[in-house]
Parts: sequence; structure tokens; C-alpha cells
Amino acid sequence: MTQSARRPPGPGPATGLDLNLLAALDVLLEEESVRGAAQRLHLSEPAMSRTLGRIRKALGDPVLVRAGRRMVPTPYALSVRAEVGAVVERARALFAAHGEQDLRAVERTFTVHGQDSIAALLGPRLLARVLEEAPGLRIRFLGESHLDAPVLREGTADLEVGVIDSTAPEVRVEPLSVDRMRGVVRAGHPLLKGKLTVRRFAQSAEHLTVSRRGKLHGPVDEALAERGLSRRVVGAVASFPASLFLVRDTDLIGLVPGWSTPMTDALGLVTFPVPLDLPPLALAMAWHPRLDADPAHRWLRGCVRELMGVGEQPGR
Repeated sequence: MTQSARRPPGPGPATGLDLNLLAALDVLLEEESVRGAAQRLHLSEPAMSRTLGRIRKALGDPVLVRAGRRMVPTPYALSVRAEVGAVVERARALFAAHGEQDLRAVERTFTVHGQDSIAALLGPRLLARVLEEAPGLRIRFLGESHLDAPVLREGTADLEVGVIDSTAPEVRVEPLSVDRMRGVVRAGHPLLKGKLTVRRFAQSAEHLTVSRRGKLHGPVDEALAERGLSRRVVGAVASFPASLFLVRDTDLIGLVPGWSTPMTDALGLVTFPVPLDLPPLALAMAWHPRLDADPAHRWLRGCVRELMGVGEQPGR
């Protein structure tokens, strides 16, 4: 890219910006480090520092500023990060449009957003595929926050995997599979002896919930209330992997999605069908339409589709 573009009014005077700097700016905002960006772009640190200086001069903004031992983006840099990433992605798609992209030559970082249990299940197999087929790619798993944010629209994440509840028109959603919640307890738990009834499930021991917002009440409690029953919830944690360690070392009863079975098996825990009619978990992946035609992103979606498309088929 050798032409220049005029940026919209920003924190400094409008000036010509070499489009070649956009790729460098995109990497700098991802890495938040001159050293990391230099390694990504196969440049020396002094050369990367000079490039950052050119970007600062063109934008009229520091872009990255020192905060202790690290660098952080300025408010203006944060506001344009998604737009910069989108322009770079569209440019990549444009130049790859007339032929298949050589994945082994691609050097990029993709951010996958979802529950920690998704990272634990998907991560090892996906990274194995990356090392074999696209060694220049890096996968960054971003956990869910207690706050809802449009991570796909803002460019914070490239792909979201999990139970997608977004209905935003600018988000593409593809169903993968349907799963069910299962109960989980330590091996030898008293609940495992004898017939599992709804009453025993609810009242034979205290319960632990998983909620990124710290909720102590959920679908299980609603289903129990319909039967005139209740349970005693004594704690909540933000992720399923964290809950498994609490369950392993106590008599608490927990819940996990069916796809977490490899983790429960690894910890020696026992899962069982919950004797309640709980809503199914529709597992899906979502992305922003700007990535539709991106060859590397299509490959990533194909990998996730193959690795996560397990269990009941959507609609069954």
C-alpha cells in the first residue's frame, strides 16, 4: 500500500498518513509494546520506535504512553483501534481475493472470546491445528467479563464461541451444537449412592453456582420452585474450571455444561444428569461481517466448526 489517506479530525492536525503505517499501528495496538510489535513485524526495536514516531506525528497523538513498566494506548488510540483493525483486515481480504492465501505465510493474532471452559476444551486442539497448518497465527483466548460489551463490533475479539445471546444485526451467528447442563460432584459423594431424585439433588448438600456476574439464583432454582422445592446455594464463582476445584475438595454440588467432561474426568469428578427440565445450551460462534471474506478467519471458523460441532445437532 503506497498511497496516503486523510484521517478525520482527531486530537491533532489532519495530515497525510502512509497506509503502510496502518499495519504497524494495528500490531502496536495489539501488542501494546514496541518490542512485541518489532518481533511480530521482523524489525529491530529502533526501527519500530521510528515507525511509532511517524505514526504519532501523522495522527497528532502519542498513541502509546508509558505506564510503569508497560505501555498503554491513549483514549484516542482506543477509539480508533477497531477501525484500524477493520481497514487492515479489508486490505488483507482484498489482496487475497483472487487466490487462496498461503496460511503458512500468514502472521496474525486472533482473539477468541468465550467462557474459560471453552478455552480449556477448544484450546489444545485448536493450537495443535495452528502449529501444523498455520504456524504464523497466534490465538489469544479472552475470558468473559461481568460487563457486557460489543467485543466483536469494537474489534476487541475476532470470534466469539459459546452460548451467544446477541441479536445485533451486525453480528453473524452460526449454530454449532446443543448441549445440556450436568451435575458434578467429587468421587464418593453421598449423592451418588441410591436413586437420584429431585429432592435429593436439591437438599442433600449445598450448591455452588457459576455466574460471571456473581448471581446466586438461576434456571435450576426456577425449575425447583415449580416443584415447590428449593436448594441452598452457598457460593458463586465466575468460571466453570474454577468451580471444579471447589467441588473436588468439598461436598458441594455443582453444574457444568456437557462439553466440560474432559475437565471433570481429568480431575476425577463424577457428572450426572440433572433430574430437572433445564433449558438446552445452544452452542454457537459469532463474528463481525467485516471478517466474512478474510481467508485466515474463514480457516479459523472452519477449525472451530469441526472441533466444537459435537453433541446434539441444533434444532433437535
